[in-house]
Amino acid sequence: MSVDKPASAKLKARQPRGFVDRGPADVAATERMLAVIRESFSRYGFDPVETPFVEYTDALGKFLPDQDRPNEGVFSFQDDDEQWLSLRYDLTAPLARYVAENYDALPKPYRSYRAGYVFRNEKPGPGRFRQFMQFDADIVGAGSVAADAEICMLAADTMEALGIQRGDYVVKVNNRKVLDGVMEAIGLGGEENTGRRLTVLRAIDKLDKFGPEGVRLLLGEGRKDESGDFTKGAGLDGVQADYVMSVVEHQPGIWTTGGELGRVSDWNKQLQRNAVLDEGFAELDALNAAVVAAGYGPDRIRIDPSVVRGLEYYTGPVYEVELTFPVTNEDGQVVRFGSVAGGGRYDGLVGRFRAKPVPATGFSIGVSRLYTALKAVKSPIVDARNELPLVVVTAMDNKSPEFMPGYQAFVSTLRQAKGDNGKPLCRADLYLGSSGFNAQMKYADRRGAVCAIIQGSSERDAGTVVIKDLILGAELAAASRDVKDSAEHKAKQAEAQFSVPVEGLVEGVKTVLARHS
Repeated sequence: MSVDKPASAKLKARQPRGFVDRGPADVAATERMLAVIRESFSRYGFDPVETPFVEYTDALGKFLPDQDRPNEGVFSFQDDDEQWLSLRYDLTAPLARYVAENYDALPKPYRSYRAGYVFRNEKPGPGRFRQFMQFDADIVGAGSVAADAEICMLAADTMEALGIQRGDYVVKVNNRKVLDGVMEAIGLGGEENTGRRLTVLRAIDKLDKFGPEGVRLLLGEGRKDESGDFTKGAGLDGVQADYVMSVVEHQPGIWTTGGELGRVSDWNKQLQRNAVLDEGFAELDALNAAVVAAGYGPDRIRIDPSVVRGLEYYTGPVYEVELTFPVTNEDGQVVRFGSVAGGGRYDGLVGRFRAKPVPATGFSIGVSRLYTALKAVKSPIVDARNELPLVVVTAMDNKSPEFMPGYQAFVSTLRQAKGDNGKPLCRADLYLGSSGFNAQMKYADRRGAVCAIIQGSSERDAGTVVIKDLILGAELAAASRDVKDSAEHKAKQAEAQFSVPVEGLVEGVKTVLARHS
């Protein structure tokens, strides 16, 4: 039996779990970030492309529909002809579809970049969202390791363009062929060992978090954390675990004492060799030689055999951009910030749509996580002071419609005004509500306005306007009683609110803005 809700019942305003609202400061800062990234990618010759939020589910790669509905991980629905559609999980699979669909019309190799939101139908948690923004750059149609070197150098240059100092980041590079060769060497090749291989890779990926001893436990029987929760391990024996650790713990000396470039393969001679392992080391040698020749030393791009990358479609070099400066986490602990971007070679993804294989490589920046990092290093790119200052034009006589055109003339004049640098002087907002003057001033404060423009009947008769410096006014209001009685305070009061002729509006506003520039 249904019960009708009373007519007065209202919907509860609530945000879906795993999604976030963003205010004007975050939106503006993100736009500045995207502009810097876009400019950096463009300098490398990448062109923009935009794909839709929705793709056919079977185009997303490993997320395929079962009999009833697609596998977990994506937000999916059926259209009117019962085709399964999904919100994109990343920006790479849609690119693969786009390239395959437009292959003959595109220049090869094809360099492109994309920015946009992606969606994960996963359990949300702290710092884990169901919608977030990525910014990708990819080279499709180039099988050479030189293309992977380009991506690594692009990643390094982009970090510095965003205000992250050299030494506060590193681009770490590995090769999935090295890891595949390790798996083959310890007897975990073949499809029958897919599950165990993934468990080993997940263990390696925890090296930064748990250290060598923690990884060794995960390679063996398993690891119990501080809370008592037990994670089952890969079940490797001691010899197998030693072999894996001999690779992932080794940090190759890229530079010899004489300053000559050392070969990555110089440090794997003690390992049992196989063709896959040798091919992976050779590709790392070639990539390292390319970036060093271009002036990117190991302080910016370095070989790190513990880099795994989570997605299964990587087929060659993989890379991760890690921020190395310390930050304080929610528990008050000083930790490293960690990864903000990553990617690798995925030669099989575009080939799913075509008869012949198509090589491809690229990387993706996690925009939201990088934004948090830029705030931590106080990058000027996310500083609100980069925004044009706001001026609010109040409407003292907003009950009388005949006076509104005069107020609109003021705000139009300010919007068209230029600063001494030839750029727009400010943003201008005309109060359009019905509240009185005090409420209008609170509105200006809440908007973060630098100053307010006031014209009542007396100012209108005199052909003047009042300019109120809201920042200086707030400082004066907070002054102690003794200070308020001083001559200096009274002089500042005259600066905080003064009259100018209507034709002097722009110059008066410039005077206020100059005080706070």
